[in-house]
Amino acid sequence: MAARMDRELSARAVSESIGFLLIFTIVIVGIGLVTLYGYPMLLAQQVNTDEKIMEKNMIVLQNDLKGITFKTVPYKETSLKIGNGLLTVYNASETPAASTFRIYDSSRTYVDSFRSGDLRYTSDSSRTDISLQNGAVVMRPHGATGSSMLAEPRWFYDGQTNTMVINLISINSSGVMARDGIGTVQMAMGETGYQYTEGINSDIYLDFTPDPTPVTAQDYRTAWDNYFIRSLNMERTSSPDAATVTYRLPTKTTPSARLVIKTYDVVIKSL
Repeated sequence: MAARMDRELSARAVSESIGFLLIFTIVIVGIGLVTLYGYPMLLAQQVNTDEKIMEKNMIVLQNDLKGITFKTVPYKETSLKIGNGLLTVYNASETPAASTFRIYDSSRTYVDSFRSGDLRYTSDSSRTDISLQNGAVVMRPHGATGSSMLAEPRWFYDGQTNTMVINLISINSSGVMARDGIGTVQMAMGETGYQYTEGINSDIYLDFTPDPTPVTAQDYRTAWDNYFIRSLNMERTSSPDAATVTYRLPTKTTPSARLVIKTYDVVIKSL
């Protein structure tokens, strides 16, 4: 009888030990699966969320830029969270090789080598760059050639009066500026310029030269190419892969063309 009771107690002890080991193994495997698969998915989701937030933030900053340039508001200030990346000002006046715009016809040059500079967000994950450049919000995968335009600038063409209106906006600051975390972007109006030309009876051309610097490699040619051709009905007259891409403005000889070019300098006071 005593031996029988000893065997039963030993069996119960073994059963409890096996149960504990099974539960402990399930817990460890669960933690391992969460660490191996779940945590990277959460990080990727957080990165995507941060980039979506910055897309919206850049469009908000574009609206501030429009308020300063087109509504002549002297000063704008916006607070924002810069998640999982860095917001940097690249001055139009100091960048050795930035995107440039040139506008001309057969007899004269209206704008020669206008450099816009940009306010750029770079993701820490090195996946995406988003720039506020010449009044447009453009985006590109880091290290890739493609790009897209999230919000267009304010250029206009009126076919009835044959009038083209071009707004060129440069971004500058008093020095090198960069910010992560939470920052406040302060903008103010700088110098402005205005050109009005009528009686143009020749074709008008625009040259766009993307940033050729290998270090920064901010090549937004695809985004601008789609905007010029699809939104403004311009005609590309050179190869899209050329160092400088040339477009013919959508003008005609009857009535004679009118060209309005407005230039604005927006100064970033702080980030």
